[in-house]
Amino acid sequence: MTFCVPPLSGKDEVPRKQGVKSRLASLGQNLTREVNDMVKIDQVELGEFPLLLAPMEDVSDPPFRALCKVQGCDMMYTEFISVEGLIRDAHKSVQKLDIYEEERPIGIQIFGAEIDSMRRAAEIVEEAQPEVLDINYGCPVKKVVCKMAGAGILQDIDRMVKLTDAIVKSTNLPVTVKTRLGWDDKTMFIEEVAERLQDVGIKALSIHGRTRKQMYKGEADWTLIGKIKENPRIHIPIFGNGDIDSPQKAKLYRERYGVDGIMIGRASIGYPWIFREIKHYFATGEILPPPTVEERVAAARQHLNHSIEWKGLKLGVLEMRRHYTNYFRGFPHIKPYRKELVTVHDPAVLHNVLDQIQERYSMHEQTTLV
Repeated sequence: MTFCVPPLSGKDEVPRKQGVKSRLASLGQNLTREVNDMVKIDQVELGEFPLLLAPMEDVSDPPFRALCKVQGCDMMYTEFISVEGLIRDAHKSVQKLDIYEEERPIGIQIFGAEIDSMRRAAEIVEEAQPEVLDINYGCPVKKVVCKMAGAGILQDIDRMVKLTDAIVKSTNLPVTVKTRLGWDDKTMFIEEVAERLQDVGIKALSIHGRTRKQMYKGEADWTLIGKIKENPRIHIPIFGNGDIDSPQKAKLYRERYGVDGIMIGRASIGYPWIFREIKHYFATGEILPPPTVEERVAAARQHLNHSIEWKGLKLGVLEMRRHYTNYFRGFPHIKPYRKELVTVHDPAVLHNVLDQIQERYSMHEQTTLV
């Protein structure tokens, strides 16, 4: 690294050597502060205040992650992967290990309940060479919870700690965890959980501000997340998750709760632009205008093409259908077009519908799509 030291005035020429030394020391201190301010998961550098894409089943796949990365997402996670599927070489589970260089840094998230299966899955994940291995202790879905996986393990904190310890010891990857406040409002032991998981070696913790019983209902409460950040024992990054759907709210929660970064989930579905909007607001205090019709159509088109490339024609078309509503939310009289998008199987016809949407709504976006 080259340091450029400003020239000294004539009256400073006698102590010039001392002045240069002093200025270099000052520059070094500033650089140290910048480095110290950078959020890191172990040795993975994420910037001053990272925005993370939450792992979401049937959403955060490579086609969608590519869109989020372009819009400024700092770190992304795969869809959660069943460890039982991985160790049995199930196609759908193994395919979710696909990661690409342009996505980095990226974490692969796994879920399961049996220590031996989790260890074996961790070995498989390590071979895929992500930056991070993440454990899901937060999924509230019944079919996961009933096996004591996902948020189900919040009913047995000792087991959660034991399972995490085993995984940390079985892999060279940094291990992180995503979880919830607790099983219900009577068992919100997340402060204890944070300390104990840190003690067994996790390198970061992402917390959704709801209990399992709440599912996704009501408002996410970040109060306990903020308390964890205030705990002098906690030194790993703490990422908040839940209900961040605007730049203003991201800034408010950043300042109010002191988190190291924000993980964004549902608000990004069909709207990857949320990452750039938040970053722009942080930097300037200005609200960016919403994406144009042309941008929305281009994103939907790219998403469709990459979905077909990665999943094959049939599955690529089918699994893309969940996204169209969000890409074109708020468009007046969009229903006939949306109906075609979610019923047609031929990609050529789908692209034609997207062309029609762009042609019709581009003429009116200044007055109708604000």
